[in-house]
Amino acid sequence: MKLIVGLGNPGSQYERTRHNVGFMCVDLFARKHGAGNFRLAHESFVADTLVGGEKVILLKPQTYMNLSGRAVASAMQFYKIVLTDILVVLDDIALPCGTIRIRPSGSAGGHNGLKDIQRAMTNFALEIGKTGEGYARLRVGIDAPGRVPQVDYVLQPFSSVQRPLIEGAVEKGAEAAGVWVTGGVTAAMNKFNAVEKAG
Repeated sequence: MKLIVGLGNPGSQYERTRHNVGFMCVDLFARKHGAGNFRLAHESFVADTLVGGEKVILLKPQTYMNLSGRAVASAMQFYKIVLTDILVVLDDIALPCGTIRIRPSGSAGGHNGLKDIQRAMTNFALEIGKTGEGYARLRVGIDAPGRVPQVDYVLQPFSSVQRPLIEGAVEKGAEAAGVWVTGGVTAAMNKFNAVEKAG
């Protein structure tokens, strides 16, 4: 069983903002793979589907970004999912808009959603002698904020120039998540990170 977590903020006012690109990827993945309707559980919208014979739980925490770890920990406990079977999809201001980057683990890199997940995961990780950073993450580039304060920039909608780029990135992100489910993180990295480098 796999858990794919899309990060974002709840509420219609945030739907198409830069910070909600994780939700956008999970929604597209759900449509592509015939997931049932999202239901409320674990302080999240939750859906599930089968991909290549593997059960996949889709999670969109409704706790606001900086409390995402609470929802992820609840789902992990309920479904008995280990760190290496989790993929977190999130926005990244360090990557150009339209690009994606997959990693098997790593630091939070200043992202409040990842910070809270890694804090919550530490208790699980200690049981197996690892850190709370040992889960895969799929970062979707949203461009650096420039002169706009970061807190404002991430909560704004994509610009007209960024919109077609982010649509392509969300498409690639959903596809990459599928490869991660069926082939693992290395297969996803080899296919999608190599394309980013070549571009």
